[in-house]
Amino acid sequence: MAETAADWPERLRARGRRLRRPQLVVEGQLRRMVGLTLEAEGCEAAVGSRCDVVASDGTTVEAEVVGFAGESLYLMPAGPLHGITPNARVIPRGGVSRARVGEGLLGRILDGGGHPLDGEPLPELEDEAPLTGREINPLLRAPIREPLDVGIRAINALLTVGQGQRMGLFAGSGVGKSVLLGMMTRYTAADVVVVGLIGERGREVKEFIENILAEEGRRRAAVVAAPADASPLMRLHGAMLATSIAEYFRDRGQRVLLLMDSLTRYAQAQREIGLAIGEPPTTKGYPPSVFARLPHLVERAGNGRDGGGSITAFYTVLTEGDDQNDPVADAARAILDGHVVLSRRLAEAGHYPAIDIEASASRAMLNITDARQQAASQRFRELYSAYRQNEDLINVGAYRSGSDPRVDEAIACQDDMRSFLRQDVSEAVGFQDSVRGLVDLMGTGSSEVAGR
Repeated sequence: MAETAADWPERLRARGRRLRRPQLVVEGQLRRMVGLTLEAEGCEAAVGSRCDVVASDGTTVEAEVVGFAGESLYLMPAGPLHGITPNARVIPRGGVSRARVGEGLLGRILDGGGHPLDGEPLPELEDEAPLTGREINPLLRAPIREPLDVGIRAINALLTVGQGQRMGLFAGSGVGKSVLLGMMTRYTAADVVVVGLIGERGREVKEFIENILAEEGRRRAAVVAAPADASPLMRLHGAMLATSIAEYFRDRGQRVLLLMDSLTRYAQAQREIGLAIGEPPTTKGYPPSVFARLPHLVERAGNGRDGGGSITAFYTVLTEGDDQNDPVADAARAILDGHVVLSRRLAEAGHYPAIDIEASASRAMLNITDARQQAASQRFRELYSAYRQNEDLINVGAYRSGSDPRVDEAIACQDDMRSFLRQDVSEAVGFQDSVRGLVDLMGTGSSEVAGR
């Protein structure tokens, strides 16, 4: 009988069954260790799969395949390497890393490997997800249509964030970044909050959970912590695990707020791995793989399909020496949907949150706000900028009243504008109240706004 096209799928499946062979676990040996990189020979394993390295006392160290050259595999350990000897046995596990996810993660604190840090047993988790996520066709993603109330007046009114938007929080050290994240954790109108603390000091992890997140915030939050002393592999996995958890709740139709502190530490962990396996450094010591991994991680956030949930993400980006042109900061600014810049000058003046309105922007704001708010926001920025440009002249008394009507108006309402931008840590300001306050403030001295 002649074969038809309808027979092809079954024929291919039969051929696949014939070609499929049982996978034998072939042990290898550890030949070399340079820095944190292990080189093994005699075994086969896919990139991203796990291996066990047997130490001299019989215990095992978990490692992941991060590259290969010829017959050699390059492994990156997930923990300390004490007790590892030359020619140690290397046993492939098979399969790539996956994340256990479920409702039981709410209120829990995990490390980068998904193990509990809070002293409680691992909860019963009903689902499993790939650590690297699943790609979404960009044409199937729901557009950003609705604003998200983050509880912070300056952001709600002047840098409105939409559900499913991805924002960068650009800041140097000591300007109130963690406090701002904590406020968003407590005040944002989201169903679930996922926090990734990547590469931070261990002391700061405990302080964030106990003092900033607090008991109220922990009830609807899942926290993944991979502090600075964790291996670079665990820091990478911590960021990916936090994103996998956020994806799980988004796919169940919930509004998720993902806070990752920080994207820079994630990039630095990949830099350590890339340089260790021989990647050439390019921009300021960062190998090319860093700039390939950043968009892969960030693109996993955002809206799901129409009618589904959303992941609104805030990624902190450390600007060393307050340099906004740092390679990671520059790359992050290009792939995110907006940025909030925290100013050291404002922080030193006691202005909190220290948001630099002139340097910050939300790319989705025009699509999710009405004409009245847009006009008031534009007017606020004009007056704020006019005052900043003439601030030195004003402070030394060199500016003469009447020289520029716009500057005169900026001087008259400067105190009210500063008060509008400031907000106490314990104060939550809703979206509607924020917009109403902005319109009232700008409408007082502006017939243009009042007329609209």
